[in-house]
Amino acid sequence: METIKQTFRIHHIPEEAKSLALIVDDPDAPKGTFTHWVMWNIPPQEIIEENTDPGDVGLNGKGENKYTGPCPPNGTHRYHFKVYALDTFLNLDKSSDKEDLLKAMEHHILSQGELTGKYSKE
Repeated sequence: METIKQTFRIHHIPEEAKSLALIVDDPDAPKGTFTHWVMWNIPPQEIIEENTDPGDVGLNGKGENKYTGPCPPNGTHRYHFKVYALDTFLNLDKSSDKEDLLKAMEHHILSQGELTGKYSKE
């Protein structure tokens, strides 16, 4: 069986960007928005490969410092991949979560983009 490695491609990164930040969340989770991935201090590169952490990883919705893949309990869920180009590196502890990252990025966002994907087990 062949393993297919997925990549996340980012385009139009501003030249002056010092770092990137990434938030992946699911607004359709039963208990409210679930955060799948929080990462910052990513080098301003155009490709992020699956199962790699090129930056600092914060806490996901399970309280773990890692990516948690989609696994909706029912129906089709939307997954928002939000990328931010920043004018600085962030000094955050690995116990930081999505809210901490959003606060730290205030006044440092040069540009941002979002991709929404849908997934269902059915």
